[in-house]
Amino acid sequence: MKIAVCIKRVPDSETRVKIAGDGKSLDEAGVKFVMNPYDEFAVEEALRRKEQAGSGEVVMICVGPAAAQETIRTALAMGADRGILLQVDKASSPDPFEVARAIAAELKSTSWDLVLFGRMAIDDYNHQVGPLVAELLGLPCVSSVSHLDLDGAKGVAEREIEGGIEVVEFPLPAVLTVDKGLNEPRYPALKGIMAAKKKPLEVKPVQLGAGSLEVLALTPPPDRKEGKIVGEGAGAVGELVRLLREEAKVL
Repeated sequence: MKIAVCIKRVPDSETRVKIAGDGKSLDEAGVKFVMNPYDEFAVEEALRRKEQAGSGEVVMICVGPAAAQETIRTALAMGADRGILLQVDKASSPDPFEVARAIAAELKSTSWDLVLFGRMAIDDYNHQVGPLVAELLGLPCVSSVSHLDLDGAKGVAEREIEGGIEVVEFPLPAVLTVDKGLNEPRYPALKGIMAAKKKPLEVKPVQLGAGSLEVLALTPPPDRKEGKIVGEGAGAVGELVRLLREEAKVL
């Protein structure tokens, strides 16, 4: 199988981030960047499908700055065959459609059996790039896949929806965005980390369009009010109920 996995470099969720002086971007000083956690499930699924098929190629594609090469190397250490960085400058458009256009233009040059994305990126939560790429390529798309079966030229995917499971049948090639629970991503072994240094990683400068979205400002969430201890044990219940009714006004 020939599988493309589109990944993103994002700030580690445990990193304390600060807003830069322009008020519109993050101050990257001291920030640890990692592969988007949802993308790890996509990488793992691609590797498993290649292993089951007994042959094929798994290619990483990432839109990002030069530093995103490290993110691609992480996927190569997991077992991917090669990587492509669509390198953009720091001031690139925040519009997901422009990112999707760049990825779709790269994917059009090759035939793929599967194109995989994580369900969303944890830095913007927009859920859009994968489905946009599918539309631009004219391919079927299933989002938030939590279980996947492939049989020849068709596939069956399960999606967790409110109150149940949705089952979708689709032809290949297709674009899928995958959710946590689909698999358990592997950790890169020392052998894989050493091998990743020698695997091909092509850097292609791209220029994203201005798009139709503009970041006007970034603001941190408001500080939480200090909590209040009303007592302990059964004797505090009455006071707690009173506060919830009269101060919090939630009862």
